[in-house]
Amino acid sequence: MTEMILLKLGELVLKGANRHTFEDKLKSNIARRLRPLGKFRVYTRQSTTYVEPLSDACDMDAAYEAMKHVFGVVGISRAKACEKTREAMLETARSYLGDKLSAAHTFKVESKRADKSFPMTSIALSQWVGGELDDLYSNLQVDVHQPELTVHLEVRDYAAFVHADPEPGAGGLPVGTSGRALSLLSGGIDSPVASWMMAKRGVALEMVHFYSYPYTSPEAREKVLELAKLLTPWCGRLTVHVVPFTHIQEELRRSCPEDYFTLLMRRFMMRIAEGVARRTGCRAVVTGESLGQVASQTMDAMAVTGAVTALPIFRPLVGMDKEEAVRIARKIGTFETSILPYEDCCTVFTPRHPRTRPRLEDVEAIEEPLDMEGLVKEALEGIERVQVGG
Repeated sequence: MTEMILLKLGELVLKGANRHTFEDKLKSNIARRLRPLGKFRVYTRQSTTYVEPLSDACDMDAAYEAMKHVFGVVGISRAKACEKTREAMLETARSYLGDKLSAAHTFKVESKRADKSFPMTSIALSQWVGGELDDLYSNLQVDVHQPELTVHLEVRDYAAFVHADPEPGAGGLPVGTSGRALSLLSGGIDSPVASWMMAKRGVALEMVHFYSYPYTSPEAREKVLELAKLLTPWCGRLTVHVVPFTHIQEELRRSCPEDYFTLLMRRFMMRIAEGVARRTGCRAVVTGESLGQVASQTMDAMAVTGAVTALPIFRPLVGMDKEEAVRIARKIGTFETSILPYEDCCTVFTPRHPRTRPRLEDVEAIEEPLDMEGLVKEALEGIERVQVGG
């Protein structure tokens, strides 16, 4: 029988009557990731999703790597299917895992009998196959506590599967099962991490980036698009809404007190983000803010910033320190791009002494002379939409 990829499902198995909705979305996400890699059959049985190649042309190595980025999966392994007899499972272990068995010094066998009609118990099957392998490989000793190699046997409805040492999956929920949100994507470390964290909770994302040419360079814009591209293995294809932000920043610099500049700028960002969100069916805004990290991320400042929108604002990094965000950025592959030395719009006209404990009524009074509606409308009409990913 053929080699397959087994995907162990995560928390979605705890869902009730709507569990099939989560499973269907997961299968759809998997199928989309596999489409460039060949023809595969994807189906779910007994809390496991099977990825079965339908021809020798399928790129199994690339498919296995792609599955590591699929949210909703907690474990992943390449496995060989065989007949549901102990002899067939032993022979498959020898032929399929022979190199690993020859290289290891200690091992154990773990069995899972999902098909209760199989005549041996899980323990009895493990003991029999383990005993035979111990006799066949003189280099091996049984260690049930900390083995170098674990041989897994799974007896399921229509076949048995043999594999070794599954790897962790991405976890979380399938992207698209928790609605859509608009994520503010800068060129820094935090916003890609925040986007990834919300995608892990099943949120499909649109991205918005505020671009302040000529104060920020074309390279800064390309850096942000590259960050979005790096997120697509996890999030799927993304649309980046590039907002022209220069006029708003110049107007704020001309008309407003310097110490309020960053707050007023971020309030404009939220107004524009709400406009983009409503156009694209997003029901929340995502930011990379972390409490107390910079002056605009104090509790008072975040309250003033968020007051301009009725949409929920998700701040998944709010309780993290920088090292935690950096650790995730390295894990998901965005860190090296994030630290490239191209400034984003948040560093333009940075005040020397930003206001950290603003009062909403003071901020609203400063904004009152501004043509806020016109400035927001102009920015929305000037948006460039860039699609990244396949």
